[in-house]
Amino acid sequence: MSWYLQAMKKYADFGGRARRKEYWMFILFNIIILIALIAIEAAAGGAGILAVLYNFGVIIPNLAVTTRRLHDTDRSGWYILISLVPLVNLVLLFFLCQDSAPGANRFGANPKV
Repeated sequence: MSWYLQAMKKYADFGGRARRKEYWMFILFNIIILIALIAIEAAAGGAGILAVLYNFGVIIPNLAVTTRRLHDTDRSGWYILISLVPLVNLVLLFFLCQDSAPGANRFGANPKV
């Protein structure tokens, strides 16, 4: 849970680097929260508006942590635009799964150290 909170504390921080663990734990907790919200709303007979509102609330933190993750692999955050093209967005997934660039890069010091 601390990885999720750490990403949320850096709500709109698009600078620096984020480790794979920080990124993927943020994504995991987002999925868990969304499933819980959908289940609660379904049990209450709602239309799923809570999950939609939550998704809108985490758009900026999601973009920020994704940008920092790309910075960790020594790529620009503009690579997020790749995800807008069907099938090519698998390239972005590949980049997000890669290990950190060793040592410091143009985006800062290696967060693993």
